[in-house]
Amino acid sequence: MKLYYSPGACSLAPHIVLHETGLAHELEAVDLKTKTTRSGKDFRAINSKGYVPALALDNGRVMTEGAVISQYLADLNPESGLLPAQGEARYAVLEWMSFISAELHKTLAALFNPAVKGEWKDAVVAQLTRRLNWLENEIDGKTTLTGDRFTIADAYLFTVLGWSKVVGFSLNDWPAVQRYLANVAERPAVQAALKAEGLI
Repeated sequence: MKLYYSPGACSLAPHIVLHETGLAHELEAVDLKTKTTRSGKDFRAINSKGYVPALALDNGRVMTEGAVISQYLADLNPESGLLPAQGEARYAVLEWMSFISAELHKTLAALFNPAVKGEWKDAVVAQLTRRLNWLENEIDGKTTLTGDRFTIADAYLFTVLGWSKVVGFSLNDWPAVQRYLANVAERPAVQAALKAEGLI
């Protein structure tokens, strides 16, 4: 299978999951401005949505949407423990995935848009601050979101909050969040994905 990615984009989350699972894979970078792959193909012919990630499966199907791709990869290697197979533990991870997607991913991503300024930007920052205040209390003293083991939700949160540096949003008011991110950054799979994307 092949993961189409852009360095540091939300595709980093399933990229981390690929390393955590140990699944064999190829990578191909995508220029999101020109919508072309490193090999010169029109990325929109691969994923008509025009954004990463996209996962080309060996059977020819292309899967999109990072949260779903991460779930799929974790289910391919259940021994990795990245997503419990069933029960409340599975839904706890999926609850985190939904929160990250709806409340953090889209909010932080808005700060990349130069049109977001003035009162609009103030509203985005206020919303993000409320969500981070809640997150700070939830993860204080924890090394992973579920409190026991690393999951796909940790890969996703690490990716999304990593954008704070790029958009100039300081995390200094949330020390537990900073400790959490530093801990996740030390994982060998995270280091491997960051290095493969040229981010470290």
